[in-house]
Amino acid sequence: MAFRGGQMRGPNQDANYLERHNDDLVGGLSSKVAALKRVTIAIGDDVREQNRLLNDMDNDFDSSKGLLQSTMRRLGLVSRAGGKNMLCYLILFALFVFFVVYCLSRR
Repeated sequence: MAFRGGQMRGPNQDANYLERHNDDLVGGLSSKVAALKRVTIAIGDDVREQNRLLNDMDNDFDSSKGLLQSTMRRLGLVSRAGGKNMLCYLILFALFVFFVVYCLSRR
């Protein structure tokens, strides 16, 4: 028999105490595992959503790239067709538009 805290305990009581303590620890561990599982599932959902958004953005950039390439091709045709004056007018027009947008955005 062991003497603890002013009372006599037998080997059976010590085993019951240890069993209850282990059960409490197992309960705490299972709640932590459940919380970790929820966090992991949330992270997985977030990663899938971000991958979907990145794929959409990649498709948008590809379509913008095609549009920009066709615009540059047309601009090259205009400059090769002897439209040097047209190119100067186009640049001046673009600068004017940017200036107007800049002035409007400052208000």
